[in-house]
Amino acid sequence: MSDEENNGPVFDVLVIGAGPTGMACAIEVQRSGFRSVLVDKGCLCNSIYHYPSHMTFFTTPELLEIGDIPFPSPNQKPNRNEALEYYRKVAEFYELDVRQYRTVETVTGHDGDFSVLTRDRFGREEILRSRKLIIATGYYDRPNYLNIPGEELPKVNHYYDDPHPYYDLDVVVVGGKNSAAIAALELWRHGARVTLVHRGPSMHRHVKYWILPDIENRIKNGEIAAHFSSRLMEIKADTVRIETPEGIRELPNDYVFALTGYHPDFAFLRALGVRLDGKDMQPVCDAECLESNVPGVYLAGVIVAGSRTNEIFIENGRFHGRQIAADLERKLGERKLGERKLERMSAAETPIDAVALTTGSNET
Repeated sequence: MSDEENNGPVFDVLVIGAGPTGMACAIEVQRSGFRSVLVDKGCLCNSIYHYPSHMTFFTTPELLEIGDIPFPSPNQKPNRNEALEYYRKVAEFYELDVRQYRTVETVTGHDGDFSVLTRDRFGREEILRSRKLIIATGYYDRPNYLNIPGEELPKVNHYYDDPHPYYDLDVVVVGGKNSAAIAALELWRHGARVTLVHRGPSMHRHVKYWILPDIENRIKNGEIAAHFSSRLMEIKADTVRIETPEGIRELPNDYVFALTGYHPDFAFLRALGVRLDGKDMQPVCDAECLESNVPGVYLAGVIVAGSRTNEIFIENGRFHGRQIAADLERKLGERKLGERKLERMSAAETPIDAVALTTGSNET
């Protein structure tokens, strides 16, 4: 009698989060012969989709590859649209079961029999049952708020997309790392009047070496105004108030980009019973297999590092699936579904032209 006939779990593994790390986990799980499903509150690779429209990755194509499928980019550093095209084609090749636009409401049950209640955009509920869970939710969906008056105004953004709508407007960018530097430079180059506000004494040391001199020279030349060792105090409809070493200043303002970083969904991890340790809120998990202190719940990607979000990226998080799959083989039995179609062919043995990975063909 099958699990379905016995009213047992339908899936061996349910992955919460359908970004590159979640996809890599599902691929490795399927290669080990287990049935998987991915659930995401947004679209496939939702975080990358919400990156700036003209964003270029800081890394090379081969370091973004998953599932042993080459990333065919002509650029030394691929852009956002190329990455979205690549990951779509990978999902198609491996026939990943991705349930998009489904928010996880609750997780109940225990190791071997979890029930995950999801809700779609229309409020319709679906319960998915699985023997194991992998949490690969990343951190980009949760901004670090300033918690100041006026932050709820519609002129305030915690994500930067495109510079065009801000032409000939007064824009404040809050932050001192790569995102803030890139946004300030692009906005200035497209006709916005930009003021940068950062609590540190200078741009952060993590700003990439080819970006740092650009932003520093624009500030030095007075093309971008900058207030260091300063903080935004209040946001009003037409102005902002800034606390600077020289005193409080009120500046004309049309839009604010608060690019002060993001954090994992710690509340969700706590609700699952995952213990968070230390000031960095690092989840407790086995370093070898990535199983958390909750039996049957695995962690993958940036959430493994807690609030230290600059330690894990696609480049290293993409390998977490192999660690988890190896543990599943030990615990659930190797090659459980050897007869499945995915078993007959791996990407490593398949000519790349059979995968039809042509970047840009579907982008407008």
